Amino acid sequence: MVVIRGATTIAADEKEEIRAAVKELLEQAVNRNGINRDEIVSIVFSSTSDIHAYYPSKAAREAGFEGCALFSAQEPEIVDGLKLCIRVMLFVEKEIAPHHVYLRGAKFLRKDLTSVINIAIDGPAGSGKSTVAKRLSADMGILYLDTGAMYRACALKVLQAGVDLNDETKIVDLMRDLKLDIAYENGAQKTILDGRDVSEEIRLPHVSMAASSVSKHACVRMKMVEKQREIAEKMSCVLDGRDIGTVVLPDADFKFFLTASVDVRAKRRYDELTAKGISVDYLSLKAEIAERDAQDEGRAIAPLKRAEDAVLVDTSDLSVEEVVALVKRKIQEKI
Repeated sequence: MVVIRGATTIAADEKEEIRAAVKELLEQAVNRNGINRDEIVSIVFSSTSDIHAYYPSKAAREAGFEGCALFSAQEPEIVDGLKLCIRVMLFVEKEIAPHHVYLRGAKFLRKDLTSVINIAIDGPAGSGKSTVAKRLSADMGILYLDTGAMYRACALKVLQAGVDLNDETKIVDLMRDLKLDIAYENGAQKTILDGRDVSEEIRLPHVSMAASSVSKHACVRMKMVEKQREIAEKMSCVLDGRDIGTVVLPDADFKFFLTASVDVRAKRRYDELTAKGISVDYLSLKAEIAERDAQDEGRAIAPLKRAEDAVLVDTSDLSVEEVVALVKRKIQEKI
């Protein structure tokens, strides 16, 4: 007897989603292994604790797998585990070399069967790209690389040195001696500049504005792009920024461009900063965001723009959960 393993994910805990995902998973397991349905002795499913809408075993019977024993079980909750995942084991009365099947977001469970996958999320300040990228990476169990934090760290370095943001000659020297490290603690990215954790400091408005100015310099972008590509080449990850899909990873498997009105983006950033106890004027913040948009879109090197093959998502009237669900659905459609 042979055991064929597999897994898939669903975009939402909905009956039709489960039906479609189970049908696709089982049919691919049968086709890839060249087996007949009557050779299957039993099928055992397990699903993550966030799936309740329908039993995968019922979906299997409806898909025509009624000639074997069917079982469904629910897995215990696993912190930082893959979300909305259905796993399966097919016990087959046949001597074959099994071809295991991992589909959709579950492809990341078997790195030995799948290649590295990169997801690029671009968009202007306050569009929600960082929040969505973090949530997406957690749900899919892959790395989140905050590229904006890396540029902010460069800007902070320039500000601390008292160097003019437009003095590229002096900035080149600073970049040459830049000591920037990215660390991950409890699933969160920490930005370490010259041996000091600056994760909170780089989020201050004046640093964000400086980042837009500093990032226009070729020496800064070359150094950061090189570092980002090195990380993305080694492992599956989600990257967010302003030129990920156009410059950093033009061959990324999945590209998204998130946007929202200036008013909505200013309100989001205002709420974020005030929640941290940082006093800021809403109108001034709105003006800064509009000014930063103009800088990012008008710079000569790697301007902010949507890649031709990127999916456009207007987040103005959508919750974070709705945006994440939409992005996951688009990824699963392409996979």
